[in-house]
Amino acid sequence: MANVFRSTGSVLGVMDDMARMPFNTIPQKYIRPEREPLIQTHRHSIPLPTIPVFDWKSFLDPANDRDTQLHNLFSTCKDWGFFQVVNHGVSTELLGKLKIEIEKFFQLPNEEKKKYQIRPGDVQGYGTVIRCKDQKLDWGDRFYAVINPLRRRKPYLVPELPPSLRDTLETYFKEVRKLAMGLFGLLAEAIKIEMKEMGELFEDGMQSVRMTYYPPCPEPELVVGLTPHSDATGITILHQVNGVEGLEIKKDGVWIPVRFLADAFVVNVGDIMEILSNGAYSSIEHRAAVNKEKERISIAMFFNPKFEAEIGPFKSLITPENPALFRRILMEDYFKDFFSQNLNGKSHLERMKIKSGE
Repeated sequence: MANVFRSTGSVLGVMDDMARMPFNTIPQKYIRPEREPLIQTHRHSIPLPTIPVFDWKSFLDPANDRDTQLHNLFSTCKDWGFFQVVNHGVSTELLGKLKIEIEKFFQLPNEEKKKYQIRPGDVQGYGTVIRCKDQKLDWGDRFYAVINPLRRRKPYLVPELPPSLRDTLETYFKEVRKLAMGLFGLLAEAIKIEMKEMGELFEDGMQSVRMTYYPPCPEPELVVGLTPHSDATGITILHQVNGVEGLEIKKDGVWIPVRFLADAFVVNVGDIMEILSNGAYSSIEHRAAVNKEKERISIAMFFNPKFEAEIGPFKSLITPENPALFRRILMEDYFKDFFSQNLNGKSHLERMKIKSGE
């Protein structure tokens, strides 16, 4: 089977190792003059909206009103596409160890990290994917790898990470998977889909991880830590490793910052979930900003259907009154298409929409 991440174009990896590079001025390749500003706030203006928060323990408590909880989850995923989860079951001790290990990884000597460098024609590994000559770069170092199914792992990536980091990550992956599968069950229930339909797609599905280091920047308003986009996923679960904020989402046409609760995870609906729900849930454009004084570190896990699955609106949702809004496509082909394009808002999802007359 062809490598799902190889595109038809020329894909190269570049590794600047920004974690070990002092910056006094910003190289031209990082400057983004088209960057849209954050929402403007004033001392006496209405406070910024904050993304909804769900208590995972509350969802698991049979004494609580499940219909109300599911209605709130549905409304959040339709109107926001983002929410925070507290009491998610991943221990503070594990998150503390994860912080130490990821920080140590990004501070490794350049020669050590070169072992994981993105190879030509691929997108997995350490560094930045370059798809065209004049591409502007994000202000950050990242390590991206497929972690499930196990047979899809690159032998020179996760298996070759420093043992202490690798073992900590494996424990973290296991715990976050539990949360993800629980969330898929709730998302199915909230749109009155049988969990079997959702489970058949996502149980032992394609999962990947991205660890990102955003160094301090002398003029943060000129750069972007992560280009605006919506995720090509079912759901994404993000942990802000060192507590420094930077995630921004586009809500009602304006960019607003996400204020994290301590040790909370941020969950967002991806394009695939919008497709599966036939538009009942909404994937939301987001980006990462950087800080002038502080480094920021994050880890995101991406949960997707099996490679061999066909994705499209759940058939039980389609009626004459609610026709399919999106095409059907094999998961493998969907990802080949996604990784052959530059990140650009929700443009990939737009290409999946059924046009009038089709």
